[in-house]
Amino acid sequence: MDSTSSVAAVDTDIPPLQEKYDVFLSFRGPNTHDAFTSHLHKALLGKNIDTYIDNRLEKGDDIGPTLLEATEKSKLALVIFSKDCASSTWCLKELVHMLGCKKRNKQIVIPIFYRIDPSHVRKQQGTYALEDRPLKSSKDEVANWRVTLPSWEVI
Repeated sequence: MDSTSSVAAVDTDIPPLQEKYDVFLSFRGPNTHDAFTSHLHKALLGKNIDTYIDNRLEKGDDIGPTLLEATEKSKLALVIFSKDCASSTWCLKELVHMLGCKKRNKQIVIPIFYRIDPSHVRKQQGTYALEDRPLKSSKDEVANWRVTLPSWEVI
């Protein structure tokens, strides 16, 4: 067996990414759920767009395997940036993960700015300034967030 055929055999053993959802909705619950996100979710479902939304997450919860899988297996991620999104360690970790999916899996990630100036996200100003992070956030996490926020190409 030559090296070309062994490489081909290995490539066929890797299953393609199996998409489970059309859209993954990422949002900061208290800020947008009742006023915007629930309406968007209902409209997407009304158009038969299979949409993942997690309404059960509580403050302080960690990113679980189910949520990571839902993120990875979605064709498109809609990120709803709101005033207090950056105050949530959870939201910031989720953003980093989604941009990883974008790089690895060519997932489409679209930001939606809900009552916030997009430049605040890009320039890390206002409620998106990351200087005063909770003590439980490591310096590495904060550094990762600082790199991730301005990396949104459409901002």
